[in-house]
Amino acid sequence: MGKNYIDIEDDQGATLRYRKHVKGRGLIAHGAKVHATATVEAGAYVEPGVQIAAGARVGAGAWIESDAVIGPEVEIAPHAHVGRQATIGAGAKIGVRTQVGRGAHVAPASLIGDDITIADGERVATDRRGLRLAA
Repeated sequence: MGKNYIDIEDDQGATLRYRKHVKGRGLIAHGAKVHATATVEAGAYVEPGVQIAAGARVGAGAWIESDAVIGPEVEIAPHAHVGRQATIGAGAKIGVRTQVGRGAHVAPASLIGDDITIADGERVATDRRGLRLAA
């Protein structure tokens, strides 16, 4: 049987242990909680303290920082970045290379397009076409 974990050194010299997710082979840090029906694709990183709910999908190369919360049936496209303590509501879709800032909140069922930047602490809600709604 192959090695199911990998150790990676961070910028401060501390070593973090990641396990390979059963569905998708993405890397899940010790302390992160990923529902059994969620998928984390190869090349994606999920940091400590993250919670990923049922049916969520994290694309290849995406990075989910510490203490972020990903709701049920959320789709995070490849190479997206979700900042520390950000919240992505149920059924939301995050586009390719999109940046969600630290502590930002994306409302349930929102559609965030490709190459979008959501600022730290910003609250975003969209309709089904991706048009922003009044806060």
